Amino acid sequence: MGHQPTWLEAHSRMHDESIMSELTYPYSEHPMPGTTVEVAPGVRWLTMPMGGSLNHINLYLLEDERGWWVVDTGLSIPQTAELWHEIFNSELAGKPVVAVICTHMHPDHIGQSKMITDHFRCPLYMTRTEYYQAKAFSTMSMSQRANWLGQEFYERAGMPRDYLEQLRKLWERRSAEGMSMPEVPAGFRRLEDGDVLTIGGHDWRIVVGSGHSPEHACLYCAALKIMISGDQILPVITSNVSVHPTEPEANPLKVWMESHDRFLDTPADTLVLPAHNLPFYGVRERLRELISHHEDRMLAIEEHCVEPALAKDLLPVLFKRKLEPPQMMMALGEAIAHLHLLMHRNRIKRTLEEDGCYRFLSIDPDLERRSHPADHDAPNDAPVMV
Repeated sequence: MGHQPTWLEAHSRMHDESIMSELTYPYSEHPMPGTTVEVAPGVRWLTMPMGGSLNHINLYLLEDERGWWVVDTGLSIPQTAELWHEIFNSELAGKPVVAVICTHMHPDHIGQSKMITDHFRCPLYMTRTEYYQAKAFSTMSMSQRANWLGQEFYERAGMPRDYLEQLRKLWERRSAEGMSMPEVPAGFRRLEDGDVLTIGGHDWRIVVGSGHSPEHACLYCAALKIMISGDQILPVITSNVSVHPTEPEANPLKVWMESHDRFLDTPADTLVLPAHNLPFYGVRERLRELISHHEDRMLAIEEHCVEPALAKDLLPVLFKRKLEPPQMMMALGEAIAHLHLLMHRNRIKRTLEEDGCYRFLSIDPDLERRSHPADHDAPNDAPVMV
């Protein structure tokens, strides 16, 4: 591995750039497994393995006088547990872990929370909605998910009747890969938007976003000019924002876009520590990119829906390659999320037809003026499993 810049080198490099019109990356590579890199005084960065194209999740350690706070924990697989014990033995300077923070309830973030909190007998900190959703999902079997609600949800999107059986087989495989919901600690300490945690003499403010998950906690330190963003703000990939059978009328893209508007207040010189890809500067630029991208996707959907269309029909509009079952599930959820926000904006009408499927039709009389079908972002390769 090449030289990793010190925190001062990385932060100085940002100020050497003329204030950004694009994202900049002070680190060119991730830490080696079982090691950490200091990205600011008392803030260390490590990675844990994941399957698929992402292959990693970024996790963080915050040093306090009594010990370390862990921010996110990795998948519930033996390899991750083994690497954590290497970290405990070699990277913590003999101090214990005194608390675990999970930004949200997805398996790559909460998977080792029980192991770590049990090992050190320390508390878990999460927002209330994320904790109880994780707890509910951890006790829900696939047979409970494969009920009439799920059947109806996917059939109304245009999927075949055997699609839930395909999903059942998929979840059996994903469970072996650590992507099913693990057992979570028996209790937690609640985080709320605006809360301040004082860790190592620095105040970390909780900033809550929504859409990718219901009550996602980010941590912002003004003194260090750092935000630990979890999956709320990623520099390269776009987090999955989906409607699921458990809440079929949800409008997650609406709160996702509103969250981005609020996060635009983040100071421009903030170093963002994301859960995936590399740490970066350019938080406002990236938020504007994400807002613009989703607005472009919605316009492309409107243009496609000048004739009535199924949710399934929109997948080639959003994604350019053939989708496997796990990707298909996420892609459908994303398509429906975009449709629900368009319905909220009175730009799309939904009709339940006699065949039991929803069809979507564009109804905005201003669409022809706004339309530019030859000038859209290219479809994404496939939905990212984040």
